[in-house]
Amino acid sequence: SALARAGKHPGRTRQINYFALAPAKFLVDLPGYGYAKAPMSLRQHWQRTLPAYFQTRRALAGLVVVMDARHPLKAPDRQLIEWAGGDVPIHCLLTKADKLKNGPAAAALHEVEAYLEGLTPGGGTAQLFSAPKKRGITQAQTRIMAWLEADSAPAADRKAP
Repeated sequence: SALARAGKHPGRTRQINYFALAPAKFLVDLPGYGYAKAPMSLRQHWQRTLPAYFQTRRALAGLVVVMDARHPLKAPDRQLIEWAGGDVPIHCLLTKADKLKNGPAAAALHEVEAYLEGLTPGGGTAQLFSAPKKRGITQAQTRIMAWLEADSAPAADRKAP
């Protein structure tokens, strides 16, 4: 069974959604921040809420930033990465990689990797991803599972997700 349903239109998430993977292990879906077609008041609320989310969540094991491989590192992508503040491991999924030829796809990946490398000594990681072609699924799962397995703080010492 699927963990969550993907809609036809991006940016429809309106609130922070939690999906329990295991005891004290959650996958958190954040609002579509820069891409959501939402009223300005709601977008302004996200501008206040999301930075605070990253600053107060000690239990956050990593951040997956989903961006279109055809248009990587748009201002909202950079903003989300900046909000994470270099304290959280970052992994960028460059979606729709199947819509690019190998050369442009590799160039987009290199651009994102170079950007992440310049952020912190540890930088971040990035990968090409295509849901229809089932490309990159195992790599993304491996990255997320490594974060969850490395996150071994006792549940009593952790804040809520």
